[in-house]
Amino acid sequence: MKLKHLILLSIICCSQSVFGQKANQQPKTSGNPVFPGWYADPEGVVFGDEYWIYPTYSAPYDEQTFMDAFSSKDLVNWTKHPKVLSKENISWFKRVLWAPAVIHANDKYYIFFGANDIQSNNELGGIGVAVADNPAGPFKDALGKPLIDKFVNGAQPIDQFVYNDNGHYYMYYGGWGHCNVVQLNDDFTGLVPFEDGTVYKEVTPENYVEGPFMFKKDGKYYFMWSEGGWGGPDYSVAYAISDSPFGPFKRVAKILQQDPSVATSAGHHSLLHAPGTDDYYIVYHRRPLNDNARDHRVTCIDKMTFDKDGFINPVKMTFEGVPAQKIKKSKKK
Repeated sequence: MKLKHLILLSIICCSQSVFGQKANQQPKTSGNPVFPGWYADPEGVVFGDEYWIYPTYSAPYDEQTFMDAFSSKDLVNWTKHPKVLSKENISWFKRVLWAPAVIHANDKYYIFFGANDIQSNNELGGIGVAVADNPAGPFKDALGKPLIDKFVNGAQPIDQFVYNDNGHYYMYYGGWGHCNVVQLNDDFTGLVPFEDGTVYKEVTPENYVEGPFMFKKDGKYYFMWSEGGWGGPDYSVAYAISDSPFGPFKRVAKILQQDPSVATSAGHHSLLHAPGTDDYYIVYHRRPLNDNARDHRVTCIDKMTFDKDGFINPVKMTFEGVPAQKIKKSKKK
């Protein structure tokens, strides 16, 4: 009996050890970067019970001819969806696909993108829009031309972010140190004037460079943007708070910047907010330490928190990332 007990005990211990190893192999946090490859300018969005990230493929301009996407049920395990948008489906494309913004409306999915990196009003390019039946694409150009193709108020037509404010879709965009907001029509094929008759409103805050982002919390509008140079270590994120989506946006503080123990060039971000919770995650790109290559940027996620007065606390960059969090299914009435 003693021998049988010893054998049985050995089998149990061995089994527990094997299962323990398997359990340990499962990632407990997202890790940073959250997926392999050089990716920047990540747009985080929630569709149903899934988190999605749409980044720029970070490479020399003539190689930036497509965009991949990544989806996850829990922020930890990500599935790659290659080439959700590519040059073959944009008739006016020449080079450089940048900084996607993605929304779900009209039972379709729309991706807004910057293309061609125009330097003047005499070139073809700017902000385009493509449409698909599902978030993994393939997205196809909706207009056959750019939606915005000119410099207005000094803003290069790039780095668009689309914000839904009670059924009004506003697009914030702009490089070269200027930011405009425009109002989109119902099918996102054009712009409609604001109540005062203007089409473009400049909303540029102090130190703004590019990469605008907007969200609303507790009745306040939080406007965020990137500062510094995207190719250097001082890239960073700052924000303002306003009672209106049109500002004025008075700069509050910088909340994301390089950390000499973690990474440099932390910027061009978006947010993921787990529905039904107070949990906010900042999705951004950064450059690995001791790597100065311009296009070596990776996509990361860290927790973003607020103080008791509603101000954003400085974000601590990590290598661990964030723990798993599934999206709670909404109860149907």
